[in-house]
Parts: sequence; structure tokens; C-alpha cells
Amino acid sequence: ERKAQTEADLKEHQGSRAEAEDTMATATALREKEAGEYAKEKSDLETNVAAIGKAVAALEKGMGGAFLQTTAASLVRSFAMERANLPDATRQELLSFLSGTQGEGYAPASGEITGILKQMGDEMSKSLSDATDAENASIANYEALIAAKKSEVAILQGQIETEMERIGSLGMSVAEMSNDIEDTKNALAADETFKTELESSCATKTGEWEEIKKTRAEELIALAETIKVLNDDDALELFKKTLPGSSASLVQIKVSAASQKARALELLHAAAKGSKRPELDLIALALRGKTAGFEKVITMIDEMVVNLKNEQVEDDSKKLYCDAQLDQSEDTQKQQEQSIADSEKAIEEAEGLLETLAAEIKALTAGIKALDKAVVDATDQRKEANEEFKALIAADSTAKEVLGWAKNRLNKFYNPKMYTAPPKRELSEDESITVNMGGTLAPTPAPGGIGGTGIGAAAALVQIRAHSSKSIGAPPPPPATFDAYTKKGAESNGVLAMIDLLVADLTKEMQVAEVSEKDAQADYETLMADAGAKRAADATSLTEKEGAKADTEEALEVEKDKKAGTAKELMGTHKYIAGLHGECDWLLKYFEARKEARTSEIDSLGNAKGVLSGADYSFVQTARRSGFMAKRA
Repeated sequence: ERKAQTEADLKEHQGSRAEAEDTMATATALREKEAGEYAKEKSDLETNVAAIGKAVAALEKGMGGAFLQTTAASLVRSFAMERANLPDATRQELLSFLSGTQGEGYAPASGEITGILKQMGDEMSKSLSDATDAENASIANYEALIAAKKSEVAILQGQIETEMERIGSLGMSVAEMSNDIEDTKNALAADETFKTELESSCATKTGEWEEIKKTRAEELIALAETIKVLNDDDALELFKKTLPGSSASLVQIKVSAASQKARALELLHAAAKGSKRPELDLIALALRGKTAGFEKVITMIDEMVVNLKNEQVEDDSKKLYCDAQLDQSEDTQKQQEQSIADSEKAIEEAEGLLETLAAEIKALTAGIKALDKAVVDATDQRKEANEEFKALIAADSTAKEVLGWAKNRLNKFYNPKMYTAPPKRELSEDESITVNMGGTLAPTPAPGGIGGTGIGAAAALVQIRAHSSKSIGAPPPPPATFDAYTKKGAESNGVLAMIDLLVADLTKEMQVAEVSEKDAQADYETLMADAGAKRAADATSLTEKEGAKADTEEALEVEKDKKAGTAKELMGTHKYIAGLHGECDWLLKYFEARKEARTSEIDSLGNAKGVLSGADYSFVQTARRSGFMAKRA
């Protein structure tokens, strides 16, 4: 499960890294395109500004005719025709001048064309400044974006490398754990089988050993009772009466029997040297006595040989048992030690994984908090920008209304045909009845707003009047004399054109503000959507990592319990091995010596039996028979 989670994280991080690299590539391509567009726009604006500057300077010096012959005039004419944001009348008047159709009738002192050109120059200078500011802001945003994405790619690269290494390590751990599970199952089955066999074998051996001890005790009692009876004084007197007489043949037999006894005792002493077996002492005692015959001693020797062989068989079985148990116990010990080492490694990996998960959880939590704060800040900034936009639109709309009212008022005097009268007052039903009855209506309140036009507020009037007084300055002194008053038609056209330029500038500013507001709102909504998606992804990742952390902690506790249980089993194994060494070390150390000693004893007993078996009992019978025959004769 941890491996699958790590592989999912790796896939996610690789996708994030590819997305970040694509974002950088897209941003770089867009930046290059914007830089090219800005360079072209800057070049055009600087060329047009320079041309307009030359035009204004030439007109102010009274060199308008010479200017019309220059390349700068062509540039200004081209700009006025294609790009300048001018009312049609103003554009026509400017193009007429630039084309030379006004001829000598144009007087530069009037300032109409100069004002239009200066207004165009100011507009282009402002456009160049705005374009430069936008370019610098775009460069700063691009650099910040690239820096952030490079940092993100570096972080993702580190996480990818760590996760790939972790996946490899977890794969090895899974394989090792699978092998350990199989080995542990096999070891458990072998241990269960061994336990069953050991319980059965121990029960069988315990019964056999009790039977052997009981038989040996009964044998010793029987031998002791037999020796006691044979050494009794009455038995000795009886044996003396029943033994052969003192004939020559009897003497010869006695000498031969004594020699055989001596030789047999010598062999028994050799076999008993270094051994403390009471059975050999009993056989030697029987040979020294005069009551026991060779047949009894030979039987005792045969029984002794059988006992020695049985003891050797027991030692062989015990040796096989000890070797098998020691080997099996040592294998169990190695398995348990390896299991403890594996548990320690798994514990170490789990603790390392817990540290990594804790760090990642901390980073995700901090990232979510930072994202929430960024969303709040962006929302506040969007609200402020929206309030500024609303204020700008309201102010520009009011300014356009004021300029429209001023133009309409000038048209009323200079161009009555273009004047638009205000709408008539609509009377209510009561007012209509009053008028029809010959009554007089109550006077309407004076319009408020700017200059009594009903436009804007009193505060705006104060500000506009302040700006007007500041921009116009003190009036010139009155002329000494005056001629008949004439309407300033040409000057009024220039003023009206300037009003149209101002209205066009305000309209353009409002359009730019609306586009900017729309783009800003779209960017904000995109940001909110991206932030929401990222927060949801981070929250999901945080939940998954917390779950993985809980699973890892649980697995860590299980592994610790497993290690503790295995350590306890290992202590039991050590104790069992120590018991085996206490039970088997002496046997294993002296097994060969004991085997060799038994073999020597069996050989000595066999030789003694051979010596005793060589006695000729027929001579005893002949001597007795001869004596009996002699007596009868």
C-alpha cells in the first residue's frame, strides 16, 4: 500500500513538473511575442512623437509651409489618417492643413492646428509611457513566474528523485518480506513438527530410561543376593564336600583351572583399569571365589558385553539427538536474529517515512494557509480595484456630461443649428389642471450639481472650479479700445474640437478601464478557480498523507511488537541451546573416548571369556569317575 501511494505521488509530481515546464515554455513564447509587439509599438510612437514635435516647433516659428515638405509631415499625416483618435471635423481640418490646401489662409497664431498636434503628441507620449509601464510590469511578472516555476520544478525534481528511490527501496523490502514470510512459515512448520516429535521422543526416552534404571537395580540386587549366598559358610562347606578328591588327575585339573582364573583376572583387571564399573568387580570377585563355576562367570561376561553394547547404542542415539537439536536450534537462532534485523530495518524505514510524511504534511498545511491568505489578499485587491474602476467610470461619465453640456452651450451661441434644447418639463396631472385653470405653478428648484447644470455633485464643482482657476490664470487687461463685436467662428471650432478630443480621451479611458476591469475580473476568477482546485488537491493529498502516516504508525507498532516477540523467542532459544549444551557437551566431548573404552572393555571381556571357555571340564568328570571307580575296586 505504501508503495502504491508513493507511485501515485510520483506520477502526480511528474505531471506537476511537466505542467510547470509547459507553463514556462508558454510564458517564454508569450513574453517574446509581447516584447516584439512592444518594440514595434515603441518605435512607431517615438517616430510619431518626434515628427509631431518637429511639426509643433515649425508652426510656432511660422515655418509651416517648409514643414509640409518634410518626411515628418508625411508621418503625421499618415498617423492622423490611420490611427489618431480624433473627431471627423478635427481630423479633416488637420489633414487639410497637412495637405497644404489651406495655403496662406492658415495663421499659426490661432493655435488651432498647434493645439491639435500638441494634444496628439501628449496622447502618443502617454501611450508610450503606458506601453513602457505595461512592458516593465509584464517583464517583472514573467521573471517572477519563471523564478517561481523554476523553484517549483526544483522542489518537484527533488521529490521525484526521493520517491523513485523510496519506490526501489520499498520494492526490495516487499520482496525481502515475501521471502521472510515464506521462510518464517517453513520454519514455523518445522518447529511445530520438531516440537511434536520432541514431545513424543522425550516421553518414549523417559519411559525407556526408567525401565533401564529399574532393570539395572534389579540386576544388582540379584547379583548381590547371589554373591551373599555363594559366600555363605554353609555353601562353602557344601562345595568342599562336593568338589573332586586328591587324585593325580584332579591335581592336574586344579592347576589348569587356577592358571585360567589368573589369566582371566589379568584380562579383567586390564579392562577395569580406568573404569569404575561394579559389574567388572563382581565378575572378578566371582572368579576369586571358590564356589562359582566358569559357566556362571561366562554368563556374567556375556551379560556385561550386552550391557556395554546397549550403552553404546544409547550414546550413539543421544549423540545423534544432540547434533540434530543443536543444528536445528542454531538454525532457529539465526532465523530469529535475521527476523530481528529485518524488523529493525523495517522500523528504521518506517521512522524515516514518518519523518518524511510529517515534513510533507507540514509543508502542505503551510501551503494551504499561504494559499488561503493569498486568496484573501487577492480578493481585497480585486475589491479595491473594482471600487477604483467604479469611481473612475463615474468621474469620467460626469466629465463627459459636463463637456457635452459645455459643447451644447457653445453650439447654442456659435452653431445654433447644432444646439439641442433641453427636454420640456412634463407636468403632472395636478400641475396640468392648475395651468388650465389659469393658475401659476410653483417655481421649480434651481438645478444643483456642477455650475447649476444638475450634473455631478457640489464637491465636483469645487474641484473643477479650482482646476479651472489654476489652469486659466488671471485674465489679461482690457483693451484700450474695441471694434464691433464679431463671433469667433474659427476659435470656437478649435475649442469645440478640443472638447471633442477630451470627450474622445475620456471615452477611450473608460473603454480601456472597462477592458482592464473585465480582464482583471477574468484573471481573478481564474485565480480563484485555480486556487480552489489547488486547495482541493492539497487537501486531498494532505488527507492521503495523514492516512499514510497513520498506516505507517500502525505498521511501526506492529513491527515493534513483532520484534519484541521475536526477541522473547530468541531468549527462549538461547536458554534451550544452553540447556542442550549442559546436557550434551560432556557426551559430545568424551564420546569417542567412551566408545573406545567400551570397545576395549568388550575386547577384554571377550578375551577373558575365551580363556575361561578353554577349560576342559571333561577332566573333572573323568577324575571323579576314576575315584569313584577306584573306591569301588
